[in-house]
Amino acid sequence: MEQRTLDHAALADKFNRDEPRVDWHDKTLWFIREKRDKAVWQITEWEDLRETASQIKNNVLDNLHDYLLEFEKQAQQNGVTVHWAANAEEHNRIVHSIIQQHGVTDIVKSKSMLTEECHLNEYLHEKGITVVDTDLGERIVQLAGEPPSHIVLPCIHWKKEEIGELFHQHLGTPKGNADPQFLTAAAREHLRQRFLTSRVAITGVNFAVAETGEIVVCTNEGNADLGVQLADVHIACMGIEKIIPQRKHLGIFLRLLARSATGQPTTTYSSHFRKPRPGQTMHIVLVDNGRSERLQQESFRNALKCIRCGACMNTCPVYRRSGGHSYQYAIAGPIGSILAPSLDMKNHADLPFASTLCGSCSNVCPVKINIHEQLYQWRQVLVKEGYVSPVKKAGIAGMAAVLSKPGIYKASGAIGRWFMKYIPVLVNNRLNPWYKQREMPAVPKQSFNEWYHQNRKQHGKQG
Repeated sequence: MEQRTLDHAALADKFNRDEPRVDWHDKTLWFIREKRDKAVWQITEWEDLRETASQIKNNVLDNLHDYLLEFEKQAQQNGVTVHWAANAEEHNRIVHSIIQQHGVTDIVKSKSMLTEECHLNEYLHEKGITVVDTDLGERIVQLAGEPPSHIVLPCIHWKKEEIGELFHQHLGTPKGNADPQFLTAAAREHLRQRFLTSRVAITGVNFAVAETGEIVVCTNEGNADLGVQLADVHIACMGIEKIIPQRKHLGIFLRLLARSATGQPTTTYSSHFRKPRPGQTMHIVLVDNGRSERLQQESFRNALKCIRCGACMNTCPVYRRSGGHSYQYAIAGPIGSILAPSLDMKNHADLPFASTLCGSCSNVCPVKINIHEQLYQWRQVLVKEGYVSPVKKAGIAGMAAVLSKPGIYKASGAIGRWFMKYIPVLVNNRLNPWYKQREMPAVPKQSFNEWYHQNRKQHGKQG
């Protein structure tokens, strides 16, 4: 279980104290959302692709057991060693044992949200293993001692000037140099030495094909390819939901993934790993870590269709203005707010409430996950199970009492309008969360009910 000190609202409030950064973060992510839209509008069959991908994933979830066994059989025939991990702890032990077998203390790792979910880096560090993340964004946050704030853009919350200072401290670049090309070249030189000396490379998995036993890793930097091709051992870590049935289905998902993530027609590198090259060993670790339980939850199983494109984050008004670290989970944003409570309902009970329920996340999801509906369903579950604060629970009970009794509702409305008009300080104060960032609306002269009856009488007289 993860130990949390502050909830989403408190961490978002901390992020919001730096208004220029919040505005910049918001605009940058919305720019990526706009790139996604432009890329999507160029494909007339976009909605057909989404529907097809969604149905393929539905089929996978309905037959996951069979597809996993087929994948294992094919992978083993390809000369790959397949491991099964029930949870994060077992996954970490398996990876560590493979590294120990080869007497290695330094390894390279490309982007993998599963290893972030399992806290693999921290586990290996405690065992004396040095892990170097080779994705540029991941390396930046690793040097800063932070987790990624976005699943596709790990350091989206960092400005180039701050990265320049970070590289000056850790890589010895000239102080004050914030030129992106120079910093990228410095990172490339720094990482190249790691690639050349590491005998073990870890990758994530974007898609695993049951029919052939191969895995596909999508990157824009080629770091996964370089790490694997230079290493003696390739360890691929994947959640069991990454399965797709046949190779021909890859074309559908690859067209959806890059456009949804960054607005590109396709990722720069879509690398297929089917068997180890001569002299190399290859391991695939299949991880459950709560996915089987989620599969049994009819209301929330659709979340397992996620292909980790990050589109829901880029469009979410709450994520854009609260920052990824306010979620305190490896996967932030709307999709993370669904996944996190499944693993730890108590510690992540606040996340489903970090949403406007506007539905934009569901509209951009390339596999048609009903994200906003699941967030709403999670709220009901959490309230029923008692995983909400006493203040929120009392507020919900009070609203239920008022809204269920028309007489009390009308009286409350009249009393509220009177106080807002004649004693506004009782409403316009710091105790009112709405008032903190907004102006209160003008007090209406009458309620809708009063207006309706008045106009009904007028129409009656005219008739």
